[in-house]
Amino acid sequence: MVIDLTELINEIGLLVKNCGKVILNADREKMAIDIKSGVADLVTEYDKNIQEQLKNGLKKILPEAKFIGEEGSSDELSDNGFAFVVDPIDGTTNFVKDFHISAISVALLKGRDVVAGIVYNPYLDEMFSAIKGQGAFCNGKKIAVSSQPLSNALVLFGSSPYDKALAKKTFELVFEYFNKALDIRRCGSAALDLCSVAAGRAELYFELQVSPWDFAAGKLIVEEAGGVVTSLEGAPLTFDGKTSIIAKNNVI
Repeated sequence: MVIDLTELINEIGLLVKNCGKVILNADREKMAIDIKSGVADLVTEYDKNIQEQLKNGLKKILPEAKFIGEEGSSDELSDNGFAFVVDPIDGTTNFVKDFHISAISVALLKGRDVVAGIVYNPYLDEMFSAIKGQGAFCNGKKIAVSSQPLSNALVLFGSSPYDKALAKKTFELVFEYFNKALDIRRCGSAALDLCSVAAGRAELYFELQVSPWDFAAGKLIVEEAGGVVTSLEGAPLTFDGKTSIIAKNNVI
């Protein structure tokens, strides 16, 4: 079966945009919030509801695809066939605090390879998208990583808040980059940090521990924008579990 990825990503975009309305219209006074692995690992009823909407909608778009989501039970990734890897709200703590940096992330894998991805920030109505081999876009306009060196770079980082044991090493790296770069930012959404690198708004993003749904779509978007994404050790990223990550332009 031949899949028209352009038509498919347009359908996914419409689905994701509708889910973005759920974020924008959230009732904060009645929001139910649960703690998962620790105090910084939050999940709301909206994470669960959006994931269910995405699961139902994506199954209609591509019925044979497996579904791997952050919240609740997921299918197992295989070496062949299609699979959606989804984060219903990347930046849940930001969402809970009404700090407007959160996104919906949807990636389509074929085997172990990301072939299409979307990251949507409903607060700014920005839809980042990429199809493998066809470039990266924001709201339909082509984007590219910057050509700035580290000395003139904005460096983004994630603090891996679910594992406090990584804090010391994280902030040692932050201090190192702070002394070499233009400035440092901590935004709270891995997906949007990756898109910022892809769009040339920042030159580098790193984090010591992320999960596949955090980076799957953003990884492709950065690569299609001309950037590089690996583990901190320089190894290719896999989708079997948690990993470190660094994304950057091709100058640094």
